[in-house]
Amino acid sequence: MIMVENQDINGAISAIMESMRLQGTSPDRLKNYENAYNVFERYLSKNSIARIDEKICLEYVYAKTGKRFDRFECVTSNARVDYRMRPLLLLLRYLQDGKFHPDVRKTKPSFVCPACFKSEYEAFCEELVYRGYSQATIESNTKKVQWLIMFMATQGITSTSDITIRHIENYLKTIKNKAVKYVGVFLYVFRNFFSFLYERGYIVNDLAPMLPKVRTPHNASIPYVWSKDDIKKLLCAIDREDPKGKRDYAILLIAIRLGLRIGDIRNLKKSSIDWNRKTMNLKMAKTGQPIELPLLKDIGWAIIDYLQNGRPTTISGRLFVRHRAPFNAFGDRNSFNKELHRYILKAGLNMPGGQRHGMHSLRST
Repeated sequence: MIMVENQDINGAISAIMESMRLQGTSPDRLKNYENAYNVFERYLSKNSIARIDEKICLEYVYAKTGKRFDRFECVTSNARVDYRMRPLLLLLRYLQDGKFHPDVRKTKPSFVCPACFKSEYEAFCEELVYRGYSQATIESNTKKVQWLIMFMATQGITSTSDITIRHIENYLKTIKNKAVKYVGVFLYVFRNFFSFLYERGYIVNDLAPMLPKVRTPHNASIPYVWSKDDIKKLLCAIDREDPKGKRDYAILLIAIRLGLRIGDIRNLKKSSIDWNRKTMNLKMAKTGQPIELPLLKDIGWAIIDYLQNGRPTTISGRLFVRHRAPFNAFGDRNSFNKELHRYILKAGLNMPGGQRHGMHSLRST
């Protein structure tokens, strides 16, 4: 529950709108927020409400959308609901501490491990760090273990020593309709987890060898191989007169020409480029190894065009940033696949089914 002390609602709204203007928020978005706040203030006046809190704001959301929520810290992909909730979340946070919180993207509540599994879960997390896994790999592994733990809790299991192979099989049934490779990754993580539990003495029987095996087709991981003509059409579909288009063109060109993973492209800094030596220097996220790559002519000019004519003013040191206030760096989970898919559609490309054609596929081109 968001606790609210200050009740100068009108003053808070004025401060929020001014902060958004100073951060370069687009006129259209400013208008949307202004309209949302006007409607909310009329609702308060009509219902003679002088003081607000999270409960009152959620009642307003329900009155306007028919959707009921028990808190603001929830995930919704409904644009109509977001139109009501995002401005109110900004308002509540401002009334709470007098600060403008520009990034109010709603996220799932952080994982709280049940006390009966906490010791072994935390030990497993520490083990992954000790093994030198990348942060992305650690997050991927722990997320799957979290889902397993929460499933076991719903089955009345209160200790890892009570987990049987039947319980694990029951969990696997919940993802049986997923791709074979997807299920295989879960099994790989679970083997790691239960081997660790057995070696550390948390469980008496090693369940890892008992886990089912899946046969992954030889071509299951083969990405789509782009033709030169498709690549040309893809790049031509990008509006290079638009600031965001300049960014996207440079990102896709780096992926195509240098074969970098999107995570490494996200992490590029302005200082990663040595213009005198015409090189790009970075540390690979997956291996942790430093690498130097040639700054190819077309990539160099694309980056220059973006820096001079497209990149918004920001304190971020990352080369590529979001083009939406407050213009921060991309999140660690941003795969850029949505942007790529949009350009695929715009280019009129027909991608074959059964083959991956996300950002990773560009590395195979």
